[in-house]
Amino acid sequence: MYGTDAPPPGSQAPLPGSEAALIGLAALAVVFIPFLWPLVEHFSAMAHEGAHAVVGSVMGFGIKSVTLSIETRGATDYYHAPNTGPRRTLTRFVGYLGPSGFGLCAAKLIETGHVVTVLWIAIMVIALLVFVMRHAHDGLEEVIVYGMTWLLLLSGVRTAVAHGAGARDAVNLSKTTHIPGQIWALLWLAGTLLAVVVGGKWLVLRS
Repeated sequence: MYGTDAPPPGSQAPLPGSEAALIGLAALAVVFIPFLWPLVEHFSAMAHEGAHAVVGSVMGFGIKSVTLSIETRGATDYYHAPNTGPRRTLTRFVGYLGPSGFGLCAAKLIETGHVVTVLWIAIMVIALLVFVMRHAHDGLEEVIVYGMTWLLLLSGVRTAVAHGAGARDAVNLSKTTHIPGQIWALLWLAGTLLAVVVGGKWLVLRS
């Protein structure tokens, strides 16, 4: 019999809230200190384009290519995708919510004890983490997963603030919907901040 406080078989107990919060503060420093941000900027750009690709696929668009430049500029191209319409609008809109969305998914998996699941998903996306999975002990795995999750959540806010209404997605959305780019930028900011609040609750208060 498992104790009432023991995690279910196959899952792991979350880190204590104080440790989760400290990892969050470290991630905050990386994201918002200018000379540290380039270390993770490509990570955020991958999540941005990944969101375009995932939602585009769900909307029925074939994915032609996903590209990322060394300057962290990205583009997702589709087969037979219209330039206007609700499906295309949603596909364009979701990019700046991508890092926050993936961060929320990771936070929920952590909250329910599926730390290793998050790590394996990351390995599928970033092959370099295979080394960590093979050589790191459980405690280090948890720190890496929490750090990755905080980085996703916080980088969503930073990118939304930095790009704002001048983002290419905002310009395209404004042209096709006639809704000002500032509105789209505010929606991205609201969505990413909400993700930090919800994800932070899952990581810290439930830990």
